[in-house]
Amino acid sequence: MSYRIFQMCKRCVMDTTDPDIIFDEQGICNHCKDFDIKFAKLPKTSFQESTFFQDSIKEIKDSTRGKDYNCILGLSGGTDSSFLAYLCKESGLKPLVVHFDNGWNTEFAIRNIENLVNKLNFELYTYVINWEEFKDLQLSYFRASVIDLEVPTDHLIFGALFKIAKKYKIHNILSGYNLTSEGTMPKAWLYEYKFDRANMKDIHKKFGTGKMSHLPTLGLWERTMYQKFYRFKQYHLLQTFYYDKIQAKKLLTEKFDWKDYGGKHFESVFTRFYQGYFLPQKFGIDKRKAHLSTLICAGQMTREDALAELQHPPYDPQLQKDDIEYVCKKWGISREEFDEIMKAPVRQHSEFHEELELEKKLHKLIQYVKPLIPSKLRNA
Repeated sequence: MSYRIFQMCKRCVMDTTDPDIIFDEQGICNHCKDFDIKFAKLPKTSFQESTFFQDSIKEIKDSTRGKDYNCILGLSGGTDSSFLAYLCKESGLKPLVVHFDNGWNTEFAIRNIENLVNKLNFELYTYVINWEEFKDLQLSYFRASVIDLEVPTDHLIFGALFKIAKKYKIHNILSGYNLTSEGTMPKAWLYEYKFDRANMKDIHKKFGTGKMSHLPTLGLWERTMYQKFYRFKQYHLLQTFYYDKIQAKKLLTEKFDWKDYGGKHFESVFTRFYQGYFLPQKFGIDKRKAHLSTLICAGQMTREDALAELQHPPYDPQLQKDDIEYVCKKWGISREEFDEIMKAPVRQHSEFHEELELEKKLHKLIQYVKPLIPSKLRNA
């Protein structure tokens, strides 16, 4: 096994805990350079002044004339999705707001969601996951000792959104992704192919104990049907103007009594545990470095402030202790089993079945078949 001398980027706070990081002669990392290339292509105006934003809104409205809903919006109660809900109201969109309840919401998240939908007068569709099956799936990932315990949630959120969108015949799906707060994340710190149901099923088969027949999983064929034939289109509206996360939080707090939950995606107890304890302890990864580096590159935080924040633990030690007890209780495992799994050797997601090669072949087939399918069938 090879070791690298520790090195931190001179501009951001990414370092050699990312095994693939590369530095130039000035000590600037590849993440900064990649961010700059992407950031240069984004508008630098407010959403009110951005023609890209206005054009997207017009396109959504024009494609849904006479419909009950213009689009579907997943709302977690966090900053990005909450600000996106505000933008919908400001722009005159009529979204079907969907909240994916996987059983791990914090009180902050619940209160934020209620305040937003009530004050914005939006209809809320709460998708409650089958807890026993979801718990077993999460536990299988934990017992497998793979890095990305968030795959079940990330995969099933989109599975639920796509199925609800199809049910209500909504073709426009809003995404809260944005470069200015999510533009830096090493591939080694997650599983890149979160939609890979084959990988999920194999992990669950080897480490789960029950079924997953009631979970809204997305297989390769279903995913392709949604994207290619049903013509679902995702809109990254936060990418169409200069999105300032700090200002977004201030606006949400003032207008909706929105409460900040601390870290990135800490509106979920599980994500707080995963990012604040599991990753640092088992994999030596502090995701704050990526989140803070993004803000530095976007000009929304100084490197000095980021370094000062990293001097503190990911979150309050007592809350961390409480979270571990809560996770064990909710999963139905003992603290002894929990500690044993935390000490177990790590595995790669690639050690389990993957559908990557099949996906490449299917895409070639789709390009050949799609022109032969009647438009009425594609729009059904």
